[in-house]
Amino acid sequence: MASRLALDVSYAARNPWVPSSRLLARWAAAGLTSRRPAGLSILIVGNARSRSLNARYRGKDRPTNVLSFAGAGAAPDGRLFLGELVICAPVVAREAGEQHKSLAEHWAHMTVHGVLHLQGFDHERAAEAREMEAREIQILDRLGFSDPYR
Repeated sequence: MASRLALDVSYAARNPWVPSSRLLARWAAAGLTSRRPAGLSILIVGNARSRSLNARYRGKDRPTNVLSFAGAGAAPDGRLFLGELVICAPVVAREAGEQHKSLAEHWAHMTVHGVLHLQGFDHERAAEAREMEAREIQILDRLGFSDPYR
């Protein structure tokens, strides 16, 4: 059976531990809310690149865990290009430690979180946050991970 997700992963950073493209694909596919075939790029970066992108696109001069950049939409073949996630390996590792989570658990959460953002989910308002968090909890449970908000 062909995957409904075409994923391109680029590693500009590999430390601390980062997941394989196979794991990232599994987690990203779990976050898809539609059965429509989709394409996605994930770029793994270090603190400096994350900080630079966060400053440029969000006006926040610090590295962040995940940035999402919306894609172009439907391709001629019908596949939906969701966009690109930029995930900062050192920030994800630091947060995992602070939250007493395994690296895999937090990476899965950040991947799912980013994929949901690319599909229009947000957490700026309380009602939106509740809906997005509920989806994340459900998806992560299906993946075998505990509630990320506990």
